[in-house]
Amino acid sequence: MPHLDRPFDYLVPHSAADTALPGTRVRVRFAGQLVDGFVLERTAASEHDGKLLFLERSVSAEVVLTPQIARLAREIADRYAGTLSDVLRLAVPPRHAKAEAAAPAPPAPAPAGPTDPSGPSGPSGPSGPSGPGGWARYTAGAALLRALSDGRMPRAVWTALPGEDWPARLAEAAAICLAAGRGALVVVADARDLDRLDAALLRVLGGPGHHVALSAALGPAERYRRFLAAARGTARIVIGTRAAAFAPVAGLGLVAIWDDGDDLHSEPRAPYPHARQVLLARAEQERCAVIVGGFGRTVEAQQLVETGWAIEVGAARDELRRRMPRVLTVGEHERARDPQAAAARLPSVAWRAAREALAGGAPVLIQVPRRGYLPAVSCADCYTPARCAHCSGPLALPAADGVPMCRWCGRPAAGHACPECGGRRLRAAVVGARRTAEELARAFPDTTVRTSGRDEVLSSVPRDPALVVSTPGAEPLADGGYGAVLLLDAWAFLTRADLRGTEEALRRWFAAAALARPGAPVVVVADGGLVAVQALLRFDPAWLAARELADRRELGFPPATRIAALTGPPPAVAELLSLAELPPGAEVLGPVPAADGQERMLVRTARSAGKALALSLKAAAGARSVRKSADPVRIQIDPLDLL
Repeated sequence: MPHLDRPFDYLVPHSAADTALPGTRVRVRFAGQLVDGFVLERTAASEHDGKLLFLERSVSAEVVLTPQIARLAREIADRYAGTLSDVLRLAVPPRHAKAEAAAPAPPAPAPAGPTDPSGPSGPSGPSGPSGPGGWARYTAGAALLRALSDGRMPRAVWTALPGEDWPARLAEAAAICLAAGRGALVVVADARDLDRLDAALLRVLGGPGHHVALSAALGPAERYRRFLAAARGTARIVIGTRAAAFAPVAGLGLVAIWDDGDDLHSEPRAPYPHARQVLLARAEQERCAVIVGGFGRTVEAQQLVETGWAIEVGAARDELRRRMPRVLTVGEHERARDPQAAAARLPSVAWRAAREALAGGAPVLIQVPRRGYLPAVSCADCYTPARCAHCSGPLALPAADGVPMCRWCGRPAAGHACPECGGRRLRAAVVGARRTAEELARAFPDTTVRTSGRDEVLSSVPRDPALVVSTPGAEPLADGGYGAVLLLDAWAFLTRADLRGTEEALRRWFAAAALARPGAPVVVVADGGLVAVQALLRFDPAWLAARELADRRELGFPPATRIAALTGPPPAVAELLSLAELPPGAEVLGPVPAADGQERMLVRTARSAGKALALSLKAAAGARSVRKSADPVRIQIDPLDLL
């Protein structure tokens, strides 16, 4: 409960004097119940002497909460208006006694490390061999690695070249830190990226033993075993998904995050921290280097550059031109030559690009924003969107011969009739990846069609000619790169009522376009005059990020300001705001309707008052907790979704 978010003093019995050390787990009696806890500090006296209980027992002598992680967890809790216990649940995995009792593996011998940070690198990327240079292809890349080798703390926002073997680059940076006697921590968005980075580290470090990979997909025993390898200092390099940002790395010299715009980096559990912010806070506390990398660039990363907190690491324009694909749009020339091009889902320029790539023996990637068959249908006569009669949710068609189903409640709607005209025939309103694959199979009858999405995500495809239909984020690597990339249904990204809609569209497009061979066509079915399409044409994510940041400064949106979103029943939200001592100048915006009869209020303040805002809301939540107010209010600081 928020009002109990503080340390509590207990007496240590003589039997636990040697095991109940700072950072270990204990069992204590609290409010009449036995609960788990961590020892934060041992002191000789307490201001509560005479009123203290003894610890019930020491669970383990294993130090799993280091002073650095305890300090970091407290800072993250305060920044996000949460409690320390909520953050510690994210930071320290549950204990597994058998894994803890196993003898620790001996540390692996130190690798030799790169002798020349700017020299050639070996691994191959999706566009073939990465070629001579590695990091030296970037304007400040060699200087970045020299700084890591010297034990300094450079801070970099890295924009990767198209076709870059980014796992190899991050593995090289981590290996240089290890050779310099320091640890490294790298966070990626999902298990597929983690597998690629794991393989790259095995190559660069010459074998296992130097690093561990942490993710929620591991079983409890294996996850805890790897966590202990980091906590004991056996593994000095830790890689993983968002929770790994709290991993106890000894002598930390580098923190890095790849594709920080991916929403998987945002924790869905209270207090909803973002992995990027956890790593930045950790870099400040532990005085270590930072790399924020991606094919695109987020507004938050752009702000790090513009404020001078980080330097920009990118390729010179000449190098970019040699590596980038050829981006094509459905522009005025195409419309004049083909009047149906504006309305066609796959215009002639896209068909030609696909045919030529297949004829050349290369696979073709088709990115489709929506999964499923027909994720939205409408009346074939009057075009009224088809809705569920029970919950008003959108109807979807799961297969060509399937029965319409509600996407919200899952009820079948076999007898659906349009409420406007009474029609019973349905047409596609939105086409999904499986329907796209079916249409392409008919159009290219002699070509293999593969799909990669929610049901089955492909990690890679062979060099053979094939059509690969993928949803965003599930694009497989192609041996040698794709001969063409088609970006369909651009409107699905660009018409989203979302503050990050344009940024997200470009991030998804860059991720797909980066898989193409140098000079290969990338066709985006959108008007070339759109800002996001212009950035894709020039392969310049920094330009769009700077524009977006300037717009947000003018409109007062994060990261130019700090915003807290309060969601709950109207009386509960009103009570919380009445108890909060908001910082001077704070604006209260709303309310707006939220799901399940709730409402959402926004509180906006200057960046300099962000911590004061979070602490005031946290104190108000504590006051409601003392009152035992029944209805909870969800507090989110700078949420990804503001609308």
